[in-house]
Amino acid sequence: MLHRRKGLPDEWQVLVREHVAVWARLDDDERALLGEIADWLLRHKHWEAANGFALTDEITVTIAVQAALLVLGLSVDEYREVGAVIVYPTAMKSAGAHAGPASGTVVDGMVPVLGEAHDRRGPLLLAWDEAREAALRPGSGSNVTFHEFAHKIDMRDDIVDGTPRLGSREAMQRWIEVCTEAYDALRDGLDRPPLRPYGATNTAEFFAVATEAFFDVPVELEHHEPDLYSVFRAYYGQDPAERARRPARAD
Repeated sequence: MLHRRKGLPDEWQVLVREHVAVWARLDDDERALLGEIADWLLRHKHWEAANGFALTDEITVTIAVQAALLVLGLSVDEYREVGAVIVYPTAMKSAGAHAGPASGTVVDGMVPVLGEAHDRRGPLLLAWDEAREAALRPGSGSNVTFHEFAHKIDMRDDIVDGTPRLGSREAMQRWIEVCTEAYDALRDGLDRPPLRPYGATNTAEFFAVATEAFFDVPVELEHHEPDLYSVFRAYYGQDPAERARRPARAD
């Protein structure tokens, strides 16, 4: 069902306070900017529900605010490739060959798909139950909203290669050096917590998985992968580990 385009509802902060845990760690400036970006996403992108599902303000606000968090230090133009956001009630089913849980493995048959990001301004698909749980209870290192919107950021330069638009040749060289080392380690089957092994699938999935870790378990990523954390902090223009160490706000 197509969702009539509208911005944030009047009670959006109440919904965010109840359903998006990171809200308690944001300062006033971050909250104001987060609201502006989420409002832009709701007004400028098509929102749709699938499988007879009906969108509610809780659903659209929770997803839009999480997506907005990724680009607090960037620009909404990084979401140019988001044509539509289609929300399913739960995981979709996909048939065929897919990357397995370990590097170099393949599984065949019906598998659950929590989200998908299609290129060429195609739609972004999300399973609502997974998005809701990740927003409310962060800390697993997995967040389907972060993951799929990271893919759209990666697509912004029309090359889906795990390297977003970077500001300088030096930044690009450092990015490639650091990310290649971590990616190759995952490909070799080494544990690199808190990065999920799925990041070994290809470089695009590595970027999405690393983005999940950067925003969902930033303190752990900073501790275990300081170089990787550093290049992601420079790119995203944010320091989620510092944010996570702030006292939680009650308001």
